[in-house]
Amino acid sequence: MSRRRSPQPDEVPAAVWRFESFIEHLEWERNLSPETLRAYRREIRDAIAFLDRELGIRTPDAVTTGALRSWLASLHAAGLAPRSIERALAAVRTWFAFLVEDGAAGHNPAVAVPHVRARRAAPDVVGRHGLDELLEGFPDTAAGRRDRAVVELLYGAGLRVGELVGLDLDDLRPTNRLVRVRGKGRKERIVPYGRHAAAAIDAYLPDRAHWRTGLDDRQDPLFVNQRGGRLTDRSVRRLLDAAVARTASTHRLHPHALRHAFATHLLEAGMDLRAIQELLGHSSLSTTQIYTSVDLAHLMAVYRSAHPKARDDS
Repeated sequence: MSRRRSPQPDEVPAAVWRFESFIEHLEWERNLSPETLRAYRREIRDAIAFLDRELGIRTPDAVTTGALRSWLASLHAAGLAPRSIERALAAVRTWFAFLVEDGAAGHNPAVAVPHVRARRAAPDVVGRHGLDELLEGFPDTAAGRRDRAVVELLYGAGLRVGELVGLDLDDLRPTNRLVRVRGKGRKERIVPYGRHAAAAIDAYLPDRAHWRTGLDDRQDPLFVNQRGGRLTDRSVRRLLDAAVARTASTHRLHPHALRHAFATHLLEAGMDLRAIQELLGHSSLSTTQIYTSVDLAHLMAVYRSAHPKARDDS
């Protein structure tokens, strides 16, 4: 597969394209994660470089729907998957919406570009046995207790990694086992967490206090490294990779799979889909449906036990 060439920072005429202003808007007003910001940077830089280099377009108002179609065709020719092309188009749509609102463009040419249809397959769900093995595998050390608390809360509250590392100590409400979460767009929600997560957090907090001794940085992060600084999303991925390596039944487990397992296990237990939507912080129910797909056999079993016309004795 061909790889796209990533334009260098000095190739992007940021002032006329309002590039850095757009990234700041995403970071501070929409509260997007560092990983998502990097993706937006990559997609927008690629689009600007193509428009400039291949089509001689150097201002937002000169961009047409046809020009964007040509850019997408170049991504297809480079061997990108339909889902990757759709993500790139979505980034450009959002960018031009910002440019129009900011007065840097008179219209959004990306609106008329049709969506790239890609089959959206639900990720695999880690089984309960695999989760138990994963959680029991953490060593009884300071770092091990922290790492277990991280994974317990990711799964127990269905958090995104960016939401978890953004938590402060006072976001916890341990009496009621609730946590205040700041999600996408800085929207806040209150999410419950279970007794296993509560026990893991209680076991970790003395270690956290030790690591934070002597620090006065006006922050009070919940999850910290051994220097007392806030844990990063990359660190969470590393600690999860290390935990997976210690188990026999889980392989290549992404942190988001814990969120997916949270939602799927709640659905299997009979929770209403809209309640799960609220817990996950999804603005659209269709997004929740993707994350909470369950196997057909389980759905049929629930249907047969619950629907009055499906039982044998009806």
